[in-house]
Amino acid sequence: MPDYAESSSARTRFPEVPVPIGVGTLTNILTILLGSGLGLLVGHRLPERVRTTVTAALGLVTLLLAGQAAVAVSDPAFVDAVGTQAPVLIVLGSLAIGGILGSLVRLEDRVASVGGWLRGRLVRRDHGGGNDRFVEGFVTASLVFCVGPLTILGSLNEGLGRGAEQLLVKSVLDGFASLAFAASLGVGVMASALSVGLVQGLLTVVGLLIGDVVPDAQLAALTSVGGLILVGVALRLLDLARFPVADLLPALVVAPLLVTAVAAF
Repeated sequence: MPDYAESSSARTRFPEVPVPIGVGTLTNILTILLGSGLGLLVGHRLPERVRTTVTAALGLVTLLLAGQAAVAVSDPAFVDAVGTQAPVLIVLGSLAIGGILGSLVRLEDRVASVGGWLRGRLVRRDHGGGNDRFVEGFVTASLVFCVGPLTILGSLNEGLGRGAEQLLVKSVLDGFASLAFAASLGVGVMASALSVGLVQGLLTVVGLLIGDVVPDAQLAALTSVGGLILVGVALRLLDLARFPVADLLPALVVAPLLVTAVAAF
């Protein structure tokens, strides 16, 4: 006698269709453009008090995301690779060395100059703010969208052929965030889609080239350092401190190298 339940289940089971590499980043770019476009439509209609409150709310959420990433400092793979005391020192060393390197090359100023260059070519009329506002929106949104753990891990995983699920989740989050950012920071947020495409595209290519060879300890160190950089972004959004956060970006490269060096000894 045929098993109708099994037959019914078999009929509703569809073959899994592989998602082409690059779809995650492309979707992320589109959601940022859509979200920031909607934010620009409604942003100028909001009173300054409302926009300030929205920016503060984004700062608090960024702080939450930063905390979730920073706790990777206690990841078991990280601790097993370098010992119980070294993870915090590695994160500290990464930020210190990365900050020195970034300051020497004036990385924050270079990112800001890119924002100014983009404004000159993308903006034909003033959207309620000058060059400083455009650059602030571009730099802040680029840091938030490009430094988080989902950016790094999601792009690498997509390049490694593990699927785009993480980047698709990030796309939804960035879409809502870009709406709120654009409403308070202006059209510069829309230009951050270029940063996302460049950074995530490069990381995806790195995943394609290196294969599944990046140890979990190095990824945990990178994620933790990225979380602390996001703390700096959150402090800027909350207007509690203004320092060149982008100067710390080289720490994302230094962290895995320090883990490798410490683990070797």
